[in-house]
Amino acid sequence: MKKIVLSIEGMTCSACSNGLEKYLNKQNGIKNASVNLVMASANIEYDEKIVNIDNLNEFVKKAGFKSLGEFKEIKVESKNKKEKVKFISFTILAILLMYIAMGHMINAPTLGIIDVNKNPIGYTICLFILCIVFIIYGYDILKNGYKNLIHKTPNMDTLVGIGVLSSFLYSIYSMVLVLQGNNMAIHHLYFESAAMVIYFIKLGRYLDGISKDKTKEAISKLVTITPEKAVIKVNNVEKEVTLDEVHKEDIVICKPGEKIAVDGEIVNGKAHLDESFITGESKPVYKEIGEKVIAGSINYDGYIEYKAEKIGKESTISEIVKLVVEATNTKAPISKIADKVSGYFVPAVMIIAIISFIIYLIMGYGFANSLITFVTILVVACPCSLGLATPLAIVVSEGKCATNGILIKKSEILENAGKVNTIVFDKTGTLTYGKLKISKIRNYSNMKNEELIQLVGSIESKSTHPIGKAFTDYLEEENIEKLEVQNFEDVSGFGITSEIEDKKFILGNRKILDKYGIENKYKEEEKDLSKKGNSIVYVVQNKNVIALIGVNDIVRENAKEVIGILKKENIDTVMLTGDNLDTASKIAKDIGISNVIANVLPSEKTDTIKKLQQEGKYVMMCGDGINDSPALATANIGVSVKSGTDIAMDSSDVILTKNDLNSITRLINTSKRTMKIIKQNLFWAFFYNVLMIPVAIGLLKPIGITINPMLASLAMVFSSITVILNTLRLKRKG
Repeated sequence: MKKIVLSIEGMTCSACSNGLEKYLNKQNGIKNASVNLVMASANIEYDEKIVNIDNLNEFVKKAGFKSLGEFKEIKVESKNKKEKVKFISFTILAILLMYIAMGHMINAPTLGIIDVNKNPIGYTICLFILCIVFIIYGYDILKNGYKNLIHKTPNMDTLVGIGVLSSFLYSIYSMVLVLQGNNMAIHHLYFESAAMVIYFIKLGRYLDGISKDKTKEAISKLVTITPEKAVIKVNNVEKEVTLDEVHKEDIVICKPGEKIAVDGEIVNGKAHLDESFITGESKPVYKEIGEKVIAGSINYDGYIEYKAEKIGKESTISEIVKLVVEATNTKAPISKIADKVSGYFVPAVMIIAIISFIIYLIMGYGFANSLITFVTILVVACPCSLGLATPLAIVVSEGKCATNGILIKKSEILENAGKVNTIVFDKTGTLTYGKLKISKIRNYSNMKNEELIQLVGSIESKSTHPIGKAFTDYLEEENIEKLEVQNFEDVSGFGITSEIEDKKFILGNRKILDKYGIENKYKEEEKDLSKKGNSIVYVVQNKNVIALIGVNDIVRENAKEVIGILKKENIDTVMLTGDNLDTASKIAKDIGISNVIANVLPSEKTDTIKKLQQEGKYVMMCGDGINDSPALATANIGVSVKSGTDIAMDSSDVILTKNDLNSITRLINTSKRTMKIIKQNLFWAFFYNVLMIPVAIGLLKPIGITINPMLASLAMVFSSITVILNTLRLKRKG
């Protein structure tokens, strides 16, 4: 199966995105399709053996829309001058049209040639010409409405199109009567209503387009992090090129004050780099030969040359943008409900309008009044606000999260994060920085401490565990040469084994002794070291323990604060670690966690998560994403604290790129705020339709409350504006 995100043109409401989504999911070879109205895109998972991109583009076309090809970037285009001038021009024409059509009602002065009383024919022709101009202006609405009706996916444009054309055609009939001398027919002209419906729909679209661009601004800022050009080294000569011209293995130059253009590895020079946009680390990071650099990092003070490794779509920033875009194309459960309702809503409104039209005719209201009621119902019930209610809020929140270093892979996480009542934390690398230091050595061998550390450090240098970093850092700091290591093996959850000069060594926690049947004579020594907050590494040679090495970790500076906030929110916290109980308990006590589960293997972490879920807990697991993958996948929501370069390989639901535990509370608060806004949006959208449809039908005529198509279209615009403004509250801090 293959995935692709296509840019779609021509969607105007949720009925559009719904119809396209249903149509795509019916096609052979498409496993799953999800259409996003706000981002104007379709996320499609398909079998490349059955269909290709050309087939997908054709499917979109047959559904009544246009595929613009693969979604390459988030475009935020401010309304250009030409479009603004066009809209202002039609606003002036709309005012002129209303003045001509209704000026006589307030005895406003008017030219004799278009005076309704003195020259009814001139008045009628003038309205007809202006209406034709607006029909041309709204041609895209009429065209889309017709297309979607033909493809059996009627949408907002279908409702408006039928309403406008009905008014226009009946007005032409009345105009013919006026031209034949029947001046009474002038009261059955609805040219201004047809024109103003189009104008107000266009007004709504214009404002809607501005709001949608605002929702995408946060995400689009990620794209601008990288520079547009780079300097590469070709035959020892510097050459400026665009990013598209940079290839893998190219040597790229970065001078002080410049940005890293692509992900790579330093081959010459050294510098302090600002990586805060990814890691959240405010202090510049010192980098030298052999270390990785991330595109978008700012070079503070050094000249470096680095080999390009990840370019284009493979870069860290591209991965982040891809994750965010894919997330916005998934649907939260509440969004699916709204889409389903909206999918049935348009046909239901058409049926209500037709029935009302027939009843009005039967009751003797005449064709004109029956038609006006028919048109009013169609226009007032357009589900535009209903379609914007959920996707707009989701995109705003996901964009805000992305700029705060919270990458959400599925929209349903935004709906569910607020339900979390238990958070399970891994210790090393999550609650602590994972920057371990050697604090104590209990050496029972004949080797000197330096020789022992050289041996252990050489073996640990092959490991990816944070404990291994403590030893390799020590070797580098003391300029101790590494020994050659053979037959290295990582025994997950226990430790590692290897050979040096044909001697077998085992390094790990207490459990590794049990696994290999090795007698442990040093339990008291381990206990003593653990009470002082050390994680213990047993060093075994030929089935004999030759040393105990204690390493200390540093607790994250905001860990205690975050745990305190979670407690106030009545969220239970649990520390789950493979480390020994004494060490874990000391750290847990310092930061305020009372529930500690220690000495567990990765598989046992998964069992713990399942047990909590069986107790009715909604569990979030927060880990470093290395040994915690099974537990992260099992939890209701998996959150990993990772560096930017690991993003592409991550398998959790949420990635905290800035390594900041405060991001967890931000995620939960954002989820709660988002759901609150969505529910408010849905309420107002449904309330509006429930309120306005009876008014449009005429049920409130006995108490003097009526509405015409023109006011109906204006009311529909205000409905959408209400939803938009309510949603944009999510952009505030909080």
